Amino acid sequence: MTEITLEQANIIIASAHMEGQQRKLAPLTVVVLDAGGHTKAISRADGASLMRPQIAMAKAWGAIGVGVSSRKLGEMGEERPMFMNALINLSNQRLLPVPGGVLVKDSENKIIGSVGITGDLSDQDEHCAIAGIEAAGLIADAGK
Repeated sequence: MTEITLEQANIIIASAHMEGQQRKLAPLTVVVLDAGGHTKAISRADGASLMRPQIAMAKAWGAIGVGVSSRKLGEMGEERPMFMNALINLSNQRLLPVPGGVLVKDSENKIIGSVGITGDLSDQDEHCAIAGIEAAGLIADAGK
């Protein structure tokens, strides 16, 4: 199985920040996790508020933990709120079911990690995650 590398994680982060700056978004925080849910890299832009690392981590961790994007988790929560509440409790409150947590796949379509971004509107965060993943030559699965 392919593993997400530190070099790829750094490209994702730099490209996501660049995309956010070009779109004139609020300061972003970007987290890249490996397939086991371990932090590969994290970056908090100057001016990002206090809880942004935890929010970005919850988006990424939920995505890799359940195997679907955080956008899809949000849709699941609307369809089955009791199930989503149970997932949130099982994860010790470390899962955030809103857009911005995107799965990272390799060329064989295998999940090798996830990216969580926060700082602006969730749809904008997700767009920057996708841009970063694609800049690293990987496949973004945002559940759209």
